[in-house]
Amino acid sequence: MSLWKRFAAVGVLALALGVFSGFFSSADAASLVARIDISRQRMIVYVDGRHAASWPVSTARRGYRTPTGTFRPGRMHRRYFSKKYHGSPMPYSVFFLGGYAIHGTNAVRALGRPASHGCVRLHTENARRLFSLIERYGKRNARIVITR
Repeated sequence: MSLWKRFAAVGVLALALGVFSGFFSSADAASLVARIDISRQRMIVYVDGRHAASWPVSTARRGYRTPTGTFRPGRMHRRYFSKKYHGSPMPYSVFFLGGYAIHGTNAVRALGRPASHGCVRLHTENARRLFSLIERYGKRNARIVITR
């Protein structure tokens, strides 16, 4: 076999191995899914398909809406204050669609029933845990699924 044919064969093999190794490394990457059920006002977190946590939430109250669908985490802020709602604190914010975020709240007595302007509110400690999990596993490996 000529040197050029050997080089080409090695290149094809290297390319194939690179494609497959990329496939397997992304398939092996940890996955994080935060499922929010609006009707139950509950978030269930799964890591690699295993139940990791379940927390009460507050989603949109009457006259507002929490978007449904499957989203990837966007910008994330440990400390954030609403620009739209009087500088209200939104600790451990994970934005998933425009100005909609999952974030901590001080209004813990309202958790478990609709109370927000559309964001998904969590107890601040649980928001911190979710924020840390997303940081740990990466935004690319995380999904936010919101259903009615």
